[in-house]
Amino acid sequence: MEKETKIGILGLGYVGLPLSLAFASKYNVIGYDINSYRVEQLKKFIDSTNEIEFSYFETKYPLCFTNNLKDIQKCNVFIITVPTPLSQNKEPDLSFLKKASSDVGSVLKKGDLVIYESTVYPGCTEEECVPVLIASSGLVFNIDFFVGYSPERINPGDKERPLQTIVKVTSGSTPEIAIVVDELYKSIITAGTYMAKSMKVAEASKAIENAQRDVNISFMNELALMFDKMEIDINEVLEAAKTKWNFLPFKPGLVGGHCIGVDPYYLAYKAIQVGYTPKVILSGREVNDQMGVWMGEKIIAHLAKQFNGAIRGKRVLILGFAFKENCADIRNTKVIDVYNILKAAGLNVQIFDPLVDPILVKKTFNLELKKSKEGDFDYIFKAVNHTIFNS
Repeated sequence: MEKETKIGILGLGYVGLPLSLAFASKYNVIGYDINSYRVEQLKKFIDSTNEIEFSYFETKYPLCFTNNLKDIQKCNVFIITVPTPLSQNKEPDLSFLKKASSDVGSVLKKGDLVIYESTVYPGCTEEECVPVLIASSGLVFNIDFFVGYSPERINPGDKERPLQTIVKVTSGSTPEIAIVVDELYKSIITAGTYMAKSMKVAEASKAIENAQRDVNISFMNELALMFDKMEIDINEVLEAAKTKWNFLPFKPGLVGGHCIGVDPYYLAYKAIQVGYTPKVILSGREVNDQMGVWMGEKIIAHLAKQFNGAIRGKRVLILGFAFKENCADIRNTKVIDVYNILKAAGLNVQIFDPLVDPILVKKTFNLELKKSKEGDFDYIFKAVNHTIFNS
């Protein structure tokens, strides 16, 4: 396989880039992305996500980056790692996934394998992606070409658990292809693989990983809301509770990002389609989605008490804009909710986060980030617990 397999990886973000480098240690790999700026940056050894060290690019492995679809025509394995965000109505937005499927289909040949890593709801690969591949290629599914699904498990900002050290769930469109997919990933994943019984099982496993965490955090957030009205410090309560050996040490906070804040809606969407409306999952989402507004209102209340209600124009500094600590990822960040509620109250709000890309923040949110945390402020709110803020 190492000699015969040529891999094209579509999407060079937080998932696709590390995956490309990992596979390049064993195979010929071409990394493809429709974002020409991203491709040009990578060619210059610049990674705006801060996930890959510069030294990783100084490799002798046969890896190249391109935004020209023709460059991946000779590949026989295609791995799709594009975003799967939410629509305005908090329903699955499969536009990136379908576009990538159509692109792959246009260069698909007999005997080729397409593997999806993008997080989706159970059944999405076969119900939504495969028909696009068929239409674009004119080939017959499971005769001319095959499909696999292996959900990404990369944790942005986590330098202690790189891709190779996380067990990989794998699956295929036939029992034979499932083995091929599993062996492919097994060749680069030192932690090993787990071959799921079907692609639906693999899809569902990823969705519930994040839904479980979301529900646990929502419980802590609900406790924070409840204890705040009782004038009890939630952190003091948790310190006492965690002295029991089986207490789960989750903490309240802002829940954003490309997974935890999104995947539960994907799972709920499919559940509703088949006639079941999930109660715990959606109620957990409702709690977590309101936390940014609640935190903003707490800051406003504090300032109002301090300045006898005269808060207009008071200066507030928000530390952190990424969706979580020690990473540059701003996708679905809930810090924007805190910012908006403070601005609506007439406060002078500035944001400092040296880890995120200020150009991307400007493009996505039309916000100018502060270049340092220096200045005279009436309130400083640490929204994201970057290690750099503790020094």
